[in-house]
Formats: sequence, structure tokens, C-alpha cells
Amino acid sequence: MKVAIVKYNAGNVQSLTFALNRLGVEPILSDDPEFLQSADKVIFPGQGEASSAMKSLKEKGLDQVLKSLNQPFLGVCLGMQLMCESSEENDTECLGIIPQKVLRFDSSEVKVPHMGWNDIHQLKSPIMNGISEGDYLYFVHSYYVPVCEETVAVAEYPMAFSAALNKNNYYAIQPHPEKSAEAGMKLLDNFLKL
Repeated sequence: MKVAIVKYNAGNVQSLTFALNRLGVEPILSDDPEFLQSADKVIFPGQGEASSAMKSLKEKGLDQVLKSLNQPFLGVCLGMQLMCESSEENDTECLGIIPQKVLRFDSSEVKVPHMGWNDIHQLKSPIMNGISEGDYLYFVHSYYVPVCEETVAVAEYPMAFSAALNKNNYYAIQPHPEKSAEAGMKLLDNFLKL
């Protein structure tokens, strides 16, 4: 199985690679459009800030490539946010794969960033197989996607937000699976089996 990790200036790729290695997969880090189109699975990680990440994708022409893929695709953390239409983070226009706006947590109501273990509920997708209502995953983020039609898992901080999204072949998760112990590994394994 050929698994590609999208190479651009916003991914913490090493821990994700180690997690995939533990599942018997040797992913290839690539920004080559042809390779990404030919991969069996594509993972789109992300850490950092939305507008500079989008700038990097556009400079490499990857914004158009990522929107046109047909194989199972997984956005993680900032990767999930960049799959949406826009982000309040520096008023960034994103990929528009999922028709939602990414909002900032209100720091007058909660501590920002939202950081640490949080339970997930309302699980609705094959990537959630074998994960139980109330299982804990590890989150680090200041921006979130509201609960919407594409939501396939919900977390609360203290209001409900999307912990995972799915639209067609595009899947996205806000927590870091590689830091989320058994449930995170299960999530990655489920994605690889799609």
C-alpha cells in the first residue's frame, strides 16, 4: 500500500510517520502532484498557522491537487481546518473541500489553546470503528469547526465542536492520532483499511 504524507511547511511529520510504522506502513513524504494522485491513501498533517500553510500549498500548486483527489484522504489538526472554506485565523481562504468556516475559541470563555485529552461522542464513520463513545483523544488547537452536516464525531470545550469530519472520500480529524494512545492508533488503522 502506497501511503503519501503531503509535504508542505506545516506538518509535524515525524511522530505521524512513527505511528504509521507501528501499523506496518512506510509512508512517503511528497509534494509531487503525480505521486499524490497515484497514492492509495493521502494524509494531510498540519501544525502552525493557516495563512502561511495555505501560501505554501498554493506556491507548490498543491491546493488544486488536494481538491481533486479520489482516494481516501485524511486531514489532521490544521490539515482538517485547511480543508474547510475559510478560517478566522488571519482571515484565510482555505481549500473549500468542506463547506464550513473555522472559528476561534473565545478566550474570554475558555483557555486558548484547547490542549489535552478530551472525550469524543456521536461517532458516525468507518474511521471511528472500534472506538467507543467517550474514548479520549489528544487535542491542541485554538480554532475549531462547528458541528455541521459533515461532523462524524463531536467533542466539547465546553460547547460542542467537530472532532472529526467526513465528506465523500475526504476525512478529517482535529485531535492528533499519533499522540492519542490506543484510540488514535485505531483511528489511523481504520483510515488505512478504508
